[in-house]
Amino acid sequence: MHSYRLAGLSVDSEFALPGLIGIAPGQGAFDVTIRRRPVPLSLDGASNSGPTWQIDGDRFLLRIPDVARFLLTAGREIAFETENGTPTEDVSIFLVGSIFGILLHQRENVVLHASAVRVGGKAVLFCGASGAGKSTIAAALDRQGYPVVSDDVCAIDVTPSGQIIVQPDGRLLKLWNHTIENLQLADSKGAAVRNRLEKFYVEPDAAFDEPLPLGAVYELREARPPHAPGIERPNVVDSALLLRRNAYRPLLVRRFGQKANYFHAATAMANSAGIFHLTRSLDFARVPDVISWLRDHWAEIGLLEAAAA
Repeated sequence: MHSYRLAGLSVDSEFALPGLIGIAPGQGAFDVTIRRRPVPLSLDGASNSGPTWQIDGDRFLLRIPDVARFLLTAGREIAFETENGTPTEDVSIFLVGSIFGILLHQRENVVLHASAVRVGGKAVLFCGASGAGKSTIAAALDRQGYPVVSDDVCAIDVTPSGQIIVQPDGRLLKLWNHTIENLQLADSKGAAVRNRLEKFYVEPDAAFDEPLPLGAVYELREARPPHAPGIERPNVVDSALLLRRNAYRPLLVRRFGQKANYFHAATAMANSAGIFHLTRSLDFARVPDVISWLRDHWAEIGLLEAAAA
């Protein structure tokens, strides 16, 4: 058995899950279990469905054709059955990515497609679509002494008082080979994420494994007309839309009836921490400039003062 911590949850898996940082087994029950078990082709009582998925109460069935079927139950159990002899190791990337993201939706977390680092005792998030540079920014900041909190997936809790808490995530960074070369991370480069893919696991210099209050959220944008380089704060309505479009698997927000949760979270984030656009060139030579902008902005909003204290 293998033990991990994902999105603040203890996970017990029958199989090693590449890309995760293992933890010592706890004394109590695990929050989530992952097992290889028979999984049905369909759910007889499905109340909602799509081309590859079905929902029946607290059960969610997903089929990735010719790879595997996954059954998630009550946000606590993940069972999977492979198809066409797919090796378990080829299923692992789905288990720790899309499947765990769905499980977090089952648990009614707000789940963002984002990476995060620790700044002044708070979590700073960088969100955006695949390829926006979330992991690159996190890796560059990690090299500057800001420990990684999560990569690619951020689970967020909103307390009754409106405080936003970001859960830590024990994942290695996933970076393209040219990013590793440009950020001089060859010494931390690990195995390939998938065969024939020039993307590799990279161990961060430091990782933070405690829940943190939210410090700020930045949506990454490429600097091209009409967007000029820099940091700007959208209005409240645009902030809510920004959060929704950066949800992990946005379709599931509606399917799980969680639109109100995301609107509430966006309002709390905008009022307490702040949601911003970060527009920058994708040229690696400009990464130091971007880090300088961020430091100036963190000083402006008080995060670096908290760090000094």
